[in-house]
Amino acid sequence: MKRESVREFFRRLAEANPHPTTELEYGSPFQLLVAVVLSAQATDKSVNLATRGLFAAAPTPEEIITLGEEGVAAHIRTIGLYRNKARNVVALSHLLLERHGGEVPRDRAALEALPGVGRKTANVVLNTVFGEPVMAVDTHIFRLANRTGLAPGKDVLAVEHALMRRVPKDYLRDAHHWLILHGRYVCTARKPKCGECLVRDLCDYRDKTV
Repeated sequence: MKRESVREFFRRLAEANPHPTTELEYGSPFQLLVAVVLSAQATDKSVNLATRGLFAAAPTPEEIITLGEEGVAAHIRTIGLYRNKARNVVALSHLLLERHGGEVPRDRAALEALPGVGRKTANVVLNTVFGEPVMAVDTHIFRLANRTGLAPGKDVLAVEHALMRRVPKDYLRDAHHWLILHGRYVCTARKPKCGECLVRDLCDYRDKTV
């Protein structure tokens, strides 16, 4: 995809959705961090169903620790790998209190040092909570970036770096959310909805379903 097409790609997505955000439900940076950790190999919808009860019972790191692994697990058992995730949520709550006064740090290395937090999770938190112009590449963004020719790459890190180079700076802060939503609802895995796509004329995909 040519540079001018990339700018037009994001201009259209921005015009259609000027203020994109995550579909995860949260009431604080800590709750977003927990929700993103839980969202690995799970849908946002399933995470929201689980965290409504969890955050009502334990909205802070201190209360998560009081609830304990079994208590957290009881709230999130509908999510895949729930026991391991419960262990991580309690452990990261301990570390937030020990190292950061219970606050979510605005630092990639500090975030990635927390149990269950990898590069993608750190990027989601840095972008959504702190407004950092970073790119969290999930399966939707990886597929879309390669399929459309927007930012091809052999793995998620290569795609992340390509997107950071190619997305115009004035669109970079919100690009993560636009791409996830577009990949989730329009440029879907099995049968992309090219007939509904705002950017289909800019896309390099050869097998359009129009």
